[in-house]
Amino acid sequence: MPSISLIVPVLNEAHTIAASLFHLRSSFPACEIIVVDGGSSDNTAEIAKQYARVIVSERGRAHQMNAGASVCSGEILWFIHADSYIDKTALIYIQEVLRTGEVVGGGLTLRFAEDSWSLRLIAKLSNFRAWYLHWIFGDQSMFVRRSDFESIGGFPDLPIMEDLEISRLLKKRGKLVLLPAISTTSARRFIENGTWRTITRMQTLKLQYFLGVDPEDILRKYSNPRGRMRTR
Repeated sequence: MPSISLIVPVLNEAHTIAASLFHLRSSFPACEIIVVDGGSSDNTAEIAKQYARVIVSERGRAHQMNAGASVCSGEILWFIHADSYIDKTALIYIQEVLRTGEVVGGGLTLRFAEDSWSLRLIAKLSNFRAWYLHWIFGDQSMFVRRSDFESIGGFPDLPIMEDLEISRLLKKRGKLVLLPAISTTSARRFIENGTWRTITRMQTLKLQYFLGVDPEDILRKYSNPRGRMRTR
């Protein structure tokens, strides 16, 4: 079986990181785990060292995930958010689907930890997007064959929308798939900022990206304190 490295970008996750890494370590004991800290002001890195190798990089998910990929040893790279809990069956699915060269990567089926009809709808639409458009976003725990990742230069140097852009690049090299294994992710940003307000804002920013708006401007709007959106 091809070896797999789990890469977890973090920033000020001291309140959740221990449980997240304990879950990953116990669920996937044969996998290498690399935690990439983007300069946390709390003790995230110290806690993470109990469960995984920790490196520090420039802040920003693209920078952090590329930094993790540069030091890991796996033939398959698996990028997992610190607030996501992964179905144990995912490992078997990933290894099986990447046995041939047709598939270059993909993601897991999204589910939110908190339950409401609106969150279920958002998860369903996100999975629909991944299935039909082959856009794999970060909360769907993207995985990719290392050789294909390196051939496109890793995540683009973007402050936002890096997961969308790498999906588009990888799609040119082969097939991206959505696996039935579940990635259960916290809906905290939707709860903190309002579900429909958050989804409307995110879709607006995505549209701006496609229209050619500078990603730095998009990030400023995403992180606007008056909009109460979470920073990356």
